[in-house]
Amino acid sequence: MRSISIVIPAYNEEKRLPATLDAVLAYLDNKQFAETEVLVVDDGSSDGTASVVRSRAANDARLRLLSNPGNKGKGYSVRHGMLAAKCEWVLFSDADLSAPIEELDKLVTAVEKENALVAIGSRALDRSLIQTHQSAFRENAGRIFNLLMRACTGLPFWDTQCGFKLFRHDAAQAVFSRLQLERFGFDAEALFIAQIHKFKTVEVPVRWSHADGTKVSMFGDSLDMFVDLLRVRKFQVQGKYK
Repeated sequence: MRSISIVIPAYNEEKRLPATLDAVLAYLDNKQFAETEVLVVDDGSSDGTASVVRSRAANDARLRLLSNPGNKGKGYSVRHGMLAAKCEWVLFSDADLSAPIEELDKLVTAVEKENALVAIGSRALDRSLIQTHQSAFRENAGRIFNLLMRACTGLPFWDTQCGFKLFRHDAAQAVFSRLQLERFGFDAEALFIAQIHKFKTVEVPVRWSHADGTKVSMFGDSLDMFVDLLRVRKFQVQGKYK
């Protein structure tokens, strides 16, 4: 793997971003990639998120700030970053690094071993790797969502919602240029599009820790994610994924 772009969607992440960028850039310093870039997508933050990135980017050419036209949602932010990425492979990672950036090694190994175009981090394949759990409500809601997701989309994965996914550049362009959902249901949609286009995808167990300050509403956003599964089927019938 010669080059890697890392996309980090960020909404009001002024406090967490410095440590996150330190970890990501230090990780890249220790790797032998010929080219690297880190794209932080500011989703209309009302705090100093953009200022943090601008300040760091002034001293590190690998770092780039992308700005959404207002608060558009995580799916919009990830799509923005994935389509702007330039390197051979593109990872998107949550700003809280719930999956440590070092787990990228596992995804890289998986795509190379399996000759895959996509690798997704999973909390479900080996729950002993979960270091800090979510609340019982969130974990149970996640299991229910996954069962409905599998029934509705036919996807074989046990965890589509872990915010740690690696795409080869051409696959990322094909998938995210067709993405319709702009909020939290976009993960399953992206994998559904990859399946339609026969992009081989592997699910990889990764270390993961729940971080306080999640932007997902326990009820409103969770309900909307369930409805998004129906929207995915509607978009397929309308031919939006061709």
